[in-house]
Amino acid sequence: MSARSGPGRRVRRLVVGLLAGVLLFPAGCGIPAETDVQVDGSVPVAEPGSLNGPPASPPAPTDSDEPVPFIENYLRAAAAGERDQAYARARTFLAGEARNQLPGKPQTSEIELTVVRLRAKESTPLNNEGTSTVRLKVQQIGVLGADGTLGPPEATETEYVFELRRAEPPGSGLLITRLPNVLLTSDSALREFYRQHKVYFWNSDQTRLVPDLRYLPAVPAERLVTEVVKWLAGGPSDWLRPGVTGLPDRTRPINNATGGNSQWEVNLDMPGANEERLARLGTQLAWSLPGLTGQLDLKIQNQKRFSVDLARERTEHDAYPRGVDPTRFSVYDGVIHPLALASERRGSVPLLATENRNVVSASIAHADEQVLAAMVVTGPDRRLRLKVGTGLDPVAVFNSNAATFGTMSRPTWLRSLDGAHPAGLVAADGKLYRFDGAAGLSPVPLNVAGKVVAVAGSLDGHRITLVSGGAVYVAPVNVDGGVVSLGQPRRLPTVLTGVTAADWISEDQLVLAGNDPDRRPVIHQVSVDGVFDSPLKNDIGSAVVTQLAGYPGSGDRGLPAFSFMYEANGAAYQNNPFGFIKRQQVLDLPAGSRVVNPTAPFFLY
Repeated sequence: MSARSGPGRRVRRLVVGLLAGVLLFPAGCGIPAETDVQVDGSVPVAEPGSLNGPPASPPAPTDSDEPVPFIENYLRAAAAGERDQAYARARTFLAGEARNQLPGKPQTSEIELTVVRLRAKESTPLNNEGTSTVRLKVQQIGVLGADGTLGPPEATETEYVFELRRAEPPGSGLLITRLPNVLLTSDSALREFYRQHKVYFWNSDQTRLVPDLRYLPAVPAERLVTEVVKWLAGGPSDWLRPGVTGLPDRTRPINNATGGNSQWEVNLDMPGANEERLARLGTQLAWSLPGLTGQLDLKIQNQKRFSVDLARERTEHDAYPRGVDPTRFSVYDGVIHPLALASERRGSVPLLATENRNVVSASIAHADEQVLAAMVVTGPDRRLRLKVGTGLDPVAVFNSNAATFGTMSRPTWLRSLDGAHPAGLVAADGKLYRFDGAAGLSPVPLNVAGKVVAVAGSLDGHRITLVSGGAVYVAPVNVDGGVVSLGQPRRLPTVLTGVTAADWISEDQLVLAGNDPDRRPVIHQVSVDGVFDSPLKNDIGSAVVTQLAGYPGSGDRGLPAFSFMYEANGAAYQNNPFGFIKRQQVLDLPAGSRVVNPTAPFFLY
């Protein structure tokens, strides 16, 4: 399952799915190719999918003379351009008497933006004195740092109040006279003016890459290379750090990246920069610069040491094993069966029939030539236990754990281990447990509120999502010497409450089941940092979703991108298109089978 065990190993290509619908913003400039790394100036706005584009202007105070739209434009202004000008843009919306209410900062790109999601907006009409009050109900999303990472929220406010007055002379718009003493922007402004960009860090044994989500205004290509090199040198996001390995300490860019016309150059100070480390850095850069092709030359202290063909590197070295031949399965009357949906490839159950019985839920995964199977089964006492088997298709030998539970989630395999040391996670009676290939269970310490009811692993194998106490979390996974440990889970902000199930639907997106603000059961797509939160299915009825399974591929392997299935009210459903999974879509049913609903759907890949 290694993505790369040394320079030159060829494996299958991974096509990374990109978040659709993200608008790109104008920023950036021409950067000198000498002295210290610096970022300044501005460039035109970029069109979606490009690095540069035609000019556009940030919102201006005169764009609206209505109180609520005026404040919304104020929130957009902080994100609408270079970071070192964020305060200057925000202050154009302020009356002179309010300028000292916003903490003053020098012109610097180190400015942090407090990102909020607007839940409700209220305002009083402009009175005879020309004043108004605007109240924003908000959800705190996080803090956008200078390195493009979105950290957890630092503020706890759920409401912000602004007071306005008419500007002078009459007819020249509005100005803010009272405001919160923090530089605010909204999640919608962040999506409008920034692009999401992933950089990749090696796992602890440096066999695969793990994505780390960042935010960057649309920039020229040489600026993008400079920023990516700075991000890699600066290390991973705080929440992901326990699961990955950064570059050697004291690695830093000596000057800005240069190049164009498919020829790029990066100059670094990198302690211990031997050929193997440079080869691994080349792979990191290739995957962290997915839109660029051509040759990138790595210099160490002004001496050319390594060259990488960016497109070829992505072709020859996967970021991580992505799984093969995805197929759908479900449980029917206690037995796992393949599903026949649309024109997709139909699988066969890789288990001996004598072991495939009394199943409540299951997780089956490919690991090189092996099959990993974990099943929650029930016995005469109606208690639940875990049953695990590994081996060649069909898996013939299974081990059952003696411990029994009243409730158990669908298991998940951690894809970061080799076939000789398989491991996975399962929630049972409100706690999280690690299991191995022999069905051994051990509790996993967690510092989260409530009972754990669901857990799912990412395709790279070094991130999980879990549901506890009605909230959703992400956490890094570290595998060191075969020992699996979790970093501190990070709670994701979402508009949903009472979350019951979650899984990965792409490299940086989750699919969640919970209740919307009107307390209706819904299914949402949420980014791994919570900035993006959008409905996928609103009319699922009144039943709680009890199981949820996503396919985190990119849609080029026989399944549509963002495919998922779920169980609610004792029945299974699919998307693409949405609908109830019928008995007629369940394959290999023996004659005379009971007429029941398919349940517990899942993907094998």
